[in-house]
Amino acid sequence: VQLQASGGGLVQAGDSLRLSCVASGRTLNTYVVAWFRQAPGKERDFVAAVRRSQGSTYYADSVKGRFTISRDNAKNTVYLQMNSLKPEDTAVYYCAADMHTILSAVRDTRAYDNWGQGTQVTVSS
Repeated sequence: VQLQASGGGLVQAGDSLRLSCVASGRTLNTYVVAWFRQAPGKERDFVAAVRRSQGSTYYADSVKGRFTISRDNAKNTVYLQMNSLKPEDTAVYYCAADMHTILSAVRDTRAYDNWGQGTQVTVSS
């Protein structure tokens, strides 16, 4: 599966953005899909994930209550709605997908074989 992330931009603190991860080549609803982010000089960190069955969702504590991950199977797309953005949310955001990711590994970058190219999110104070 090929992934294309988009929707990033420059916004002010408190604003909202919606990122999209569009898949091609395979049906995305058979994959666990996650968003990760990487700030300059830092490791790539887990943000949110949505599982295949029942669409169970998982969030990093730092974004819980502000970000929402969702999937539109008809459009083969997973979204990350980001509200109440903070300067510390500034990073390159990547979507990732894998058919075999188990529950205990949804937050681990090593559990995903397929990655999008990243989209920059910059939040000014």
